Amino acid sequence: MQGFVDRDALAETISSRKATFYSRSRSRLWTKGETSRNFINISDVFLDCDRDSIIYLGKPDGPTCHTGSETCYFSSIEDILEPSQVMRNELALSTLYSLESTISRRKAESAESQDGKPSWTKRLLLDNKLLCSKVREEADELCRTLEENEDKERTASEMADVLYHSMVLLAARGVKMEEVLEILRHRFSQSGIEEKKSRTKG
Repeated sequence: MQGFVDRDALAETISSRKATFYSRSRSRLWTKGETSRNFINISDVFLDCDRDSIIYLGKPDGPTCHTGSETCYFSSIEDILEPSQVMRNELALSTLYSLESTISRRKAESAESQDGKPSWTKRLLLDNKLLCSKVREEADELCRTLEENEDKERTASEMADVLYHSMVLLAARGVKMEEVLEILRHRFSQSGIEEKKSRTKG
């Protein structure tokens, strides 16, 4: 990602080891992750030869981009001129990470006492029984689209509900979507038999 820093932002970054910037629109310092909890943990800071550009080197706790992508630089010029499957895949991941970021914000907000009617996401996060019942309900409705031969749009809609409620459950358990995707990548890199054997060994 790219951001603007001033002397105070740089000093705060070195002190806290969290990537900190200066928001010109809000006229204040802001730490990446202060809302989404996707902090960038800084290991080193470098200056360029002219000392007018700074690079933060660090490990992010989650997606770096506000869209939910791992990086803000995910749009290739070639992809923009001629949309490809790669770009569609990036969009799918960005959508998941963006949803995860929104759910994380709701989780952070639910820990604070607030007036007014809570959002549906907050209600789910505050009620484990309700959340689990919705995950089971939506999974059953997804299966019924197959059993009753419903149209593809209905199946996609029910799958969206399953994904959303499952991701709220992940947030409640403190599990990142990247952890789930990493397990899937590992499983699909080996045969089903090998994967099952590795599970029994644990």
